[in-house]
Amino acid sequence: MGGACLAGNPAKEGDSISMGKDAATIREALDVTVLMGGPSREREVSLQSGQAVADALEAAGHRVTRSDITPEDTRALDRPGIDVVFIALHGEFGESGEVQTLCEQRGLCYTGSPPNASHLGMDKAASKEHFLRAGLRTADWVLVESADDPASVTTALDALSLPVVVKPLAGGSSVDVALCRTADQRTEAIETLLDVYGLAMVEQFVAGREYTVGILDETPLPVIEVVPQNSFYDYHAKYADDAGTQYIFEHGLDDETIARVQQDALTAHRSLGCRDLSRVDFILDEQGVWQVLEINTIPGFTSHSLVPKAAARMGLDFTTLCDRIVRLARRRQACVSPEDTTEAVPSGR
Repeated sequence: MGGACLAGNPAKEGDSISMGKDAATIREALDVTVLMGGPSREREVSLQSGQAVADALEAAGHRVTRSDITPEDTRALDRPGIDVVFIALHGEFGESGEVQTLCEQRGLCYTGSPPNASHLGMDKAASKEHFLRAGLRTADWVLVESADDPASVTTALDALSLPVVVKPLAGGSSVDVALCRTADQRTEAIETLLDVYGLAMVEQFVAGREYTVGILDETPLPVIEVVPQNSFYDYHAKYADDAGTQYIFEHGLDDETIARVQQDALTAHRSLGCRDLSRVDFILDEQGVWQVLEINTIPGFTSHSLVPKAAARMGLDFTTLCDRIVRLARRRQACVSPEDTTEAVPSGR
């Protein structure tokens, strides 16, 4: 990649991100299918992301087809002439590897991470295990299943001090996530998730300052501090609270600390085998330790979304960002024939 920021080097304030040789020499309009909506509980956010992406790609001169895809209706991927599929789906099916597998089976270029990396990114426990093996810190956690022995569950939960965060194993946008300060709240939240999902993740709550780092084409973007109006960065704070949540670039971190957390974000991204883009969320705890919260392999593209904010900080406007992402997919050797496809999303969790 050309320009001031080489792939893998953190982006610094004042740098700009070059579009690279592929954009400078290949300016033809592409036929792009934007997948949005889908079956998950993050459907509304996905529709917002997909519409914004589609509008931006049209502004960049591409031919765009907007498609709402579900496991029962995948006809959008069978339309002749598709150059790139832009996956703007959030949550299960779209972000967990199934759509990526369907694209590979059809020999379609698509944006974002391959099936296995997508699957790992959606499985919060599996991704945390990979982070630990990569030398990163992450909060302790316990998985609770409906069939688990109650006494064993109690013993495991007692190893985590209150408060805790109870969340689905898969999913994003803080859907069905609860901050529990008492044992009764914890029990109620677990039972609610078991009724819906049959599985709940209980994670040690870590007090501290929350930050996020986007990755674009192996380049860490500027660090953003996220300061919600309330103590918990929930769905409302992420997507509805225009005035309350602050996104701060002037966070006071020194250059050495910024470089370290950017490198940690890139390590997390690579530990799962991600590509193109992701967003890694961190807590800087009260002891000054950086802990990875989770990774998002398909970050949002709404007006509140953080990767577009970070890219804009580096001079990459939203239209150019979306154009860049489809050209990343177009240029790599991911346009394989169906018989060449060897990777598929694992079954189960």
